[in-house]
Amino acid sequence: MSEEKNTQATQKPGAGQPKKEGSGTNKTVITVLIGVLFLINLVLGYLWWQDNKEYQVRESAMQSEISAQVKKLDELSVELEEKIATIERLGGDVEELKKVKAELEAEKEKFKSQANWATSNLNRLKNKVEGYEELLKKKDNEITELKAINEALYTENTDLKTEKENLSDSIGQLSQVQEQLQSKVEMASRLKAENIVVAAVNDRGKEREGEFKNRHVEQLKVAFNLAKNDVAPIEGKDIFIRVIDGNGQVIFDVAKGSGTFMLNNKEEFYTSKQNILFDNTRQQLSFLYTKGSEYEEGEYLVEIWCDDYIIGEESFVVK
Repeated sequence: MSEEKNTQATQKPGAGQPKKEGSGTNKTVITVLIGVLFLINLVLGYLWWQDNKEYQVRESAMQSEISAQVKKLDELSVELEEKIATIERLGGDVEELKKVKAELEAEKEKFKSQANWATSNLNRLKNKVEGYEELLKKKDNEITELKAINEALYTENTDLKTEKENLSDSIGQLSQVQEQLQSKVEMASRLKAENIVVAAVNDRGKEREGEFKNRHVEQLKVAFNLAKNDVAPIEGKDIFIRVIDGNGQVIFDVAKGSGTFMLNNKEEFYTSKQNILFDNTRQQLSFLYTKGSEYEEGEYLVEIWCDDYIIGEESFVVK
């Protein structure tokens, strides 16, 4: 029994030896697994970082491209506004361009406010920008054509203006010539009194010419004939006689046929008047005026008027 106990006692320490070896192996495996997992995570982390870096680079490049295209849209908007103003000034149709500008502004705001949408539609944005640029090029050609048309019209208008001015000058010259001719015709058509005789007629009908005494003047007689004038039309005429004393006063008596007429836009008295038909036959006219009172001594002037101009004058003296 004691030997068995000793044997058992001797075997106790060795009994746990195999268990020790198994525990160490497990630890080693775990350590290896941890290391592998760490390496895997490290590789995955690097790959993720690398991919994320490339994504950021691509995203940054995309955003830069979008910003560049949006900037182009801004520039195109300004240029489009200038084109509209230019074409409008040249008289072209700008309705289409105004619609395009409204569409451009809407596109621009859309790309600015929706970055993700803009990123996914970058190619469409580029196409839009290229389309707008192509449209503006076409409008440049249209502007060139409109400028050429306007220059041609300006030249034509200048020529027409010059022709008009020349025509106006010619018309003005013709008008002056016509006025001069009309004036000459009017001057030529004026009547003229010839062979004017102023005489005093006494109560027995005897006439004295030139100088006479007051007692001899029962009536004052003015006789003359109208000169032949082939330019003057045959028409009715008013012939006025004005007898003016030494003080410049017209002798008149309304009761004896005197009155007033317009002379140089002013109402003036006349001594006697006759209405005749001028027939260009050198017709003889005679006026008799009864004063009704004595004439003062002195020199008198007799004026004969027709159509606001003097056709003759003569003087006489009362002693």
